[in-house]
Amino acid sequence: MKVLVIGAGNMGLTYATGMSKSKLLKKRNIMVLDKSKEKLEEVGKIAYFDAIDKIEDCVPQADIIFLAVKPYHAEELFGRMKPLVNPEQLFISIMAGVTINYIQEALGIKKVVRAMPNLPAQVGKGLTSYVSAEEVSRLELFMVEGLLDTTGKSLRVKNEKYIDASTGISGSGPAYVFYFMQSMMEAALQMGFSENVSKVLVSQTFTGAVELFNQNNLNPDTWMEMVASKGGTTRAALDSMEDNNVNELIKEAAFAAFGRAVELGEEY
Repeated sequence: MKVLVIGAGNMGLTYATGMSKSKLLKKRNIMVLDKSKEKLEEVGKIAYFDAIDKIEDCVPQADIIFLAVKPYHAEELFGRMKPLVNPEQLFISIMAGVTINYIQEALGIKKVVRAMPNLPAQVGKGLTSYVSAEEVSRLELFMVEGLLDTTGKSLRVKNEKYIDASTGISGSGPAYVFYFMQSMMEAALQMGFSENVSKVLVSQTFTGAVELFNQNNLNPDTWMEMVASKGGTTRAALDSMEDNNVNELIKEAAFAAFGRAVELGEEY
């Protein structure tokens, strides 16, 4: 089985690198296509990838084609690809907002999986939600899940609405966490801690809290109550957040990302 990754950007190379470790593939069975000479030089230094600059040299050979380009490149790319594809090929797209139906019609094929990854995939801690066209078989879905899991965890959702919704939670979510971390680091600096110490204080706090959450079945409210005592320091912080409506503002932000994902989908 040969896999072609189109697009040697951060996420394209992240998945190519992850998939190279999969037992489903043999070494040198991953081709990476990009029009940037600089990107291809970077890819060429990786022993187990074939760096390719001509679409005709790789698309017909591929069993699975991973679409990892920006959405605004889709129309031009698909126009060049259409004469080269065949109905047996399986397409996995991580292009935000580009629908399964659009890909099917633009390429004249049926087997399409649409996925939404997130940035922690770069360190093997990603979450990729995905949904497939009806024409994708159970065996093919098993292979897709195995490949996506090489960068963390994958989650199959019911339909494309949930791909857009997961964009607002897991896809964009790491930025929300970084936003909160940045605010806490700024507070630590204002309290007199050095930049390095502030980073350690905040990063270890997040790491520890997430580990506690993952190793137990308790919900966040219960954990907050375990940390906060009546009249104590944590309760003062939580009361401040409640008074400033932080809970609703976070939800509004997630829905803003969800809404934008829906708008992008309406373009395709």
